[in-house]
Amino acid sequence: MSGKRYSVIGELHLISSIQHPASSIQHPASSIQHPVNLAKSNSIPVEAFLEKRKAGNPLIDVRSPSEFAHGHIPGAVNMPLFSDDERAIVGTLYLHKGKEDAFSKSLDIIGPKLKDFAVQGLSLAANHEILLYCWRGGMRSESMAWLFETSGLKTSVLTGGYKSYRRFVHEFLSYPFPFIVIGGMTGSGKTEILSELVKQGHIALDLENLASHKGSVFGAIGEPAQPTTEQFENLLFEDLWQKKKSGPIFIEDESIAIGSVFLPKPLHQRMLHCPLIVIGVPREDRIRRLLKLYTLADKDILTRALQRIERRIGMEDTHKAIGYVEK
Repeated sequence: MSGKRYSVIGELHLISSIQHPASSIQHPASSIQHPVNLAKSNSIPVEAFLEKRKAGNPLIDVRSPSEFAHGHIPGAVNMPLFSDDERAIVGTLYLHKGKEDAFSKSLDIIGPKLKDFAVQGLSLAANHEILLYCWRGGMRSESMAWLFETSGLKTSVLTGGYKSYRRFVHEFLSYPFPFIVIGGMTGSGKTEILSELVKQGHIALDLENLASHKGSVFGAIGEPAQPTTEQFENLLFEDLWQKKKSGPIFIEDESIAIGSVFLPKPLHQRMLHCPLIVIGVPREDRIRRLLKLYTLADKDILTRALQRIERRIGMEDTHKAIGYVEK
């Protein structure tokens, strides 16, 4: 690993005193190219769309439930124009019978839902303004925008839809962020250190919190279900996007995989070439911390976790550890 390495044992003020040479680096949003806006006047590019959320305007995703579950803009409410089954029916008609038959079926499906959509939109938009998107900023978002506008809501549609948002996310996460990486063995308290740094006024990024996984073989214990990798990237982007400040960003050392999700390769490569602070904690202290974290977990969950690393630690040590769990 390139970059400076520091061995640190003890007080947090040793970390907080470090100044990163790239602290005045320009924010990546200023260098990202946006698609030319050739759409209607209520269609706006990604960055302006994201800024509009600051006013508390509701964000509506009109894609199908399965599309939304796979990945969506954090904070969005799913108001699907079509259910998954309905979308499949319309798509099949389009392929086999053509656009007119598909459009006619779409009207049959959507028509009975229009009143409910309008009521939901009005109930969400306290300021009579609403933001919405579909996959590419096409028929689904245009149809819902027409309905909301007719209902008296000022409506802004994301130019290029969720697809353009994802492109923006990838470009943003490829930026050479000024990270300072906090490393150390499992149980060293790296997450607690990040939390303390935030209290001291520093900027920190908690990857394990975003991934809903602590990173080790026991990392899923006590955590909610992990997001998809796509949604993890969206959450990561949103967290960094809100940290639009100059200065170093403290981040925990992680492999490219955190449980079942993966860090974007450019961001992980950047971490490998940033300054690394290694936290040294006595073995006994690490054991105490890990026992506090995991001893109240379900015994079956702990046993299955140990069985997954049997090839790494050996059959004898695995059986011995499982015996301690069962006591």
